[in-house]
Amino acid sequence: MNAEIAEAFAQIVKEKNVEREELAEILEGIVISMIKKKYGHADNFDIFVNLDKGEIEIYQNKVIVEVVDDPSKEIDLASAQKVEPDLELGDDYVEILNPATFGRRLITSAKQNLNQRIRDAEKEYVYDEYKNRVGEVIIGDIRQVNRREIFLNIDRTEVILPRSESIDSERYRRGDNVRAIIKDVVKSIRGPEIIVSRADPQFLVRLFELEVPEIYDGIIEIKAVARQPGERAKIAVISSDRRIDAVGACVGMKGIRIQAVSKELNSEKIDIIPYSVEDEIFITRALSPAKPVRVILKREEKSAVAVIPDDQVSISIGRGGINRRLTSKLTGYNVEILKESEYRAMVEEQKEKEVTLGQLEGIKPAIIEKLESNGIHTVHDILELGIDGLLEVPGIGEKTAEKILEVAK
Repeated sequence: MNAEIAEAFAQIVKEKNVEREELAEILEGIVISMIKKKYGHADNFDIFVNLDKGEIEIYQNKVIVEVVDDPSKEIDLASAQKVEPDLELGDDYVEILNPATFGRRLITSAKQNLNQRIRDAEKEYVYDEYKNRVGEVIIGDIRQVNRREIFLNIDRTEVILPRSESIDSERYRRGDNVRAIIKDVVKSIRGPEIIVSRADPQFLVRLFELEVPEIYDGIIEIKAVARQPGERAKIAVISSDRRIDAVGACVGMKGIRIQAVSKELNSEKIDIIPYSVEDEIFITRALSPAKPVRVILKREEKSAVAVIPDDQVSISIGRGGINRRLTSKLTGYNVEILKESEYRAMVEEQKEKEVTLGQLEGIKPAIIEKLESNGIHTVHDILELGIDGLLEVPGIGEKTAEKILEVAK
């Protein structure tokens, strides 16, 4: 190739992030395209790409004939023997083409085509590389900040941190270093868009893997995570080795491990929960720091009612309902909070509803018959009616009504 093309090729080899084999294929394809534009075909051409020297060689294969009908495939004997005197009619003749014969216009077009193909190949390479890195934690420099997203640079590659994937309480400034997890890679008209996140629950998981060797080694497993980014998180862990305390290992000596993770997340408060396969126990632990006296499950509906001591109701719900909400996310149950006093009142009421008149002592069978004939069947019914309601029952006087009410109470 001429010096200009060779220099451009050498620069591409050095600077562009493209595989050598792929680059060779691109160059070969472009040269073939040039040949087809000039000759209408490329059947009898061979192209050799020397990546080390930054050179491309073009060979045109011709047959030696007496009279040339097709100059692109044939050559006369006299012309061939000027180069190689021993050649005869019917022999094959190989001509090395000078790129200048293609004309500057065609070469300029080829250069533009080459640059475009290189850019496309680079985009595909970036897409494949980062698609395989989804879930990996990266560190980038903030290049640009706007209302909807933050742009970071990682090894000369631009990645996007959408505001929806950032921590609301954080302030981002150009030039700052930011750590995030690669969440997704999507193809767009502009090329691959690499989406990173600091709000995704998996970012919290990866940070614990970095801080807690037992998690990285698989001794401790993170079973579930729930986050309100920048505010609070709950993480359920379990150890496969009974000698290792999963919660203690995650907290670390004097809390050093959990503090390192919390600091990275702008002081996000993190609760480490020991996981349990028993849903009632798991929900009880997840509501920490509150301590439920009982958890009532409706497994089919994936809902639960946690009975909480009256003085712990506020902490069980948390500011803005965050503790209850994170507990629901962590356990997979829609958890509702019920005061212990309200629960006990409901139990007593239920008991009253279940006590029939036949179970009462001190009321004559004839009186019970009168009550039942008027739709009064339980202690709860009597207490709801009161004295005035009982007096409306035919055959029930004031003294009898007072006695019935006293026995019911």
